[in-house]
Amino acid sequence: MANTENHEVCEKAANIDQSLLPKKAEERTVGPLGYVFMWIGDGINLGNMTLGASLVVAGLATMNIYQTFAAALIAIGIISTVFALNDRVGYRTGIPYVVQLRMSFGAKGAIISSLLRGIPAVVWYGFQSWIGATALNEIVKVFSGHTFDNIFICFLALQAIQIVLSLYGFHAIKWVEILISLVVIAALIYVFIILLQPHHLTKITDTWVNTPGTWGLPFFGFIMMFLGNYAAIFLSAADYSRELKTGISDGKRGFLYFLPIVIAYGFVLTIGVMLASATGNTNPVQAFAIIVENDYITVAVSAFIVLGAIAVNMVANIVPPAYVITLITKMKYKPAVVLTGLLAIAACPWVLVDENSAKGLQIFILTYSAFLGPIVAILLLEYYVLRKQQVDVQELYNTSGQFAGFNKAAIIAMLIGAGAAFIEVNLAWIVGFIVGGVAYMILTKVAFLDSPFRKGTIFEDKQK
Repeated sequence: MANTENHEVCEKAANIDQSLLPKKAEERTVGPLGYVFMWIGDGINLGNMTLGASLVVAGLATMNIYQTFAAALIAIGIISTVFALNDRVGYRTGIPYVVQLRMSFGAKGAIISSLLRGIPAVVWYGFQSWIGATALNEIVKVFSGHTFDNIFICFLALQAIQIVLSLYGFHAIKWVEILISLVVIAALIYVFIILLQPHHLTKITDTWVNTPGTWGLPFFGFIMMFLGNYAAIFLSAADYSRELKTGISDGKRGFLYFLPIVIAYGFVLTIGVMLASATGNTNPVQAFAIIVENDYITVAVSAFIVLGAIAVNMVANIVPPAYVITLITKMKYKPAVVLTGLLAIAACPWVLVDENSAKGLQIFILTYSAFLGPIVAILLLEYYVLRKQQVDVQELYNTSGQFAGFNKAAIIAMLIGAGAAFIEVNLAWIVGFIVGGVAYMILTKVAFLDSPFRKGTIFEDKQK
């Protein structure tokens, strides 16, 4: 577990911002309940709802209700397992993801691999904000007597609000997430009840329940989309577990992931498919406006959508890329948070939320998943197999030590895994995970025998 001595030694050894040093026990402020609500808040978002809505194509779902839930359960099982395994480094040592990467990729190599986590987070940040801004625009339209209609202005306003909130870091996140999660869940339950009305339920049954669907490649492709949607988050599990209070067993932490992901992911997916089935519209905000015809109820539902966008961004899409910016530029944490918000604007998220963009969102997720699968495999193999869960934290911060440069084996294995994943992009994450992991073990064992990265691993005695 991270301690004061580790923190002070690492601070002296590394030219690095305070935010990236190992967390002390007394600095960890998130308890189990706050942690659960953090992941509920992350799961109840319009991105997940849009993925569910993307199942409806030309008025018919590509998978029926049984296939959808089977795919969801498989994906959630994998997500929870990988989360629980990859969070252990951060929880025990207090280091963030960008420092964890040094163990496998080296201090310089970590810059490359950290960008593969930071860039998707920035794009998702913008995506969630644009969805939220679409809902905020609906609110302003109602209160302005429908004289105002400018999503871009609402987008800029929402970004400004989120940047200010995110400056307070995890100390504020736990309270914001608890409040927002409760409010958004109540709103979604209300929408779910409306969708169960006979005139909507008939359309949903015809579109989603009674369709033959498929258990073939699209089924497995949808599982990969689920994984891709969470791949960037569980990759940087250390960023979150280092904030969790000490004294919680590995098994209990695994439950802190599984329960909220099942509740949030399953519920939001279901509503996404039902909304698209009932309305024929794959944009959740516009579908809400069709389902809820009363202006003031529309305001309430739209407000919950705005809160949901803020909730998911504060958990998943602000802190990790801010850490990456801090690592690369040596910028302080708060300026890095501001820059992250500005980059999210520059990502042009309105392109991904266009009427015909559901397919584009799928392609984006599957593409970056091709790189994240190999990285996850490399990190897990490094920690559990090669190093038997033994980490020299102080050496990770030593700018001229064992982990100072590039680990060629890890970088090559990542590229091999990603290359294999692109052969069948619908299965990108799992193909990259398996091929990248196997390639890393082989390369570490038989290649670069004089590499300092072999020190402390099971292959150290084979070093020449």
